Amino acid sequence: MRRITFWLMGTVTILVLLFSYRTSTVGAQAVAPQTSVTQAAAPSSPGTSASGTSPSGGATSSETATSASSSGTYTGDVAQTRWGPVQVAITVASGKITAVDVVQYPNGNGRDEEINAQALPILKQETISAQSAQIDTVSGATVTSDGYLSSLQSAIDKAGLG
Repeated sequence: MRRITFWLMGTVTILVLLFSYRTSTVGAQAVAPQTSVTQAAAPSSPGTSASGTSPSGGATSSETATSASSSGTYTGDVAQTRWGPVQVAITVASGKITAVDVVQYPNGNGRDEEINAQALPILKQETISAQSAQIDTVSGATVTSDGYLSSLQSAIDKAGLG
């Protein structure tokens, strides 16, 4: 009788633990609307960054220096990483980085979303604080951080801040 009681309680406990376990696919479904918002914002950024690409596309050094003192949005080159593309856009006002937008980032699965939801805000804040691409990578998001830094440096170069 004792063995049956222990077996029954053990089985119930295992079933409760099994059904309460949340897999990564549950998180991906909850984040899916956020992904579509990011992708919807992507086409508008390159359109606003046309002024950012023109200084590097044949502008003289005096024009680049002038663009750094004015406001504008500059989109960096796409950095291809092992987990997907990363692209950064910066907003510059009076020669200072005032905002950072990550136009593209790896978001192919729930784990990518989870990692980048933690890493990207840290990278953005560090960029605004440092006013350069000389920032540390985020532990656990090294591949995305490296792509972010590469694209960020490209955007800074296009803005004439480097």
